[in-house]
Amino acid sequence: MNGEKNLKVALLLDIYAPMLTEKQREVIDLYYNEDLSLSEIAEHMEITRQGVRDSIKRGEQTLFGLEEALGVYSRTQSLLRLADSLEEQADKDGHCSAPLLSAAEKIREILQ
Repeated sequence: MNGEKNLKVALLLDIYAPMLTEKQREVIDLYYNEDLSLSEIAEHMEITRQGVRDSIKRGEQTLFGLEEALGVYSRTQSLLRLADSLEEQADKDGHCSAPLLSAAEKIREILQ
């Protein structure tokens, strides 16, 4: 679960980064994407370890709150699952596969 949460926070950061403060963005990026420890981040940013932890927690709360309110990540995941299903169906329906593959491709293009 912890690995899933780490991945989700990193993905939410990609989506909602502009909604965070610059400090929160940087701290969360260093923690989740660069895999730095709280102490390493504190030294890098010249703040206390507790300050780093507090900034991460506030940023996570903001990210999860935004996702709960807006649901961009959830909708994106649903659309990706739909594209996967269309591709699976295309594999089964050899003679009718072109429209299904085209639809799956369009979904993926939109999400890029």
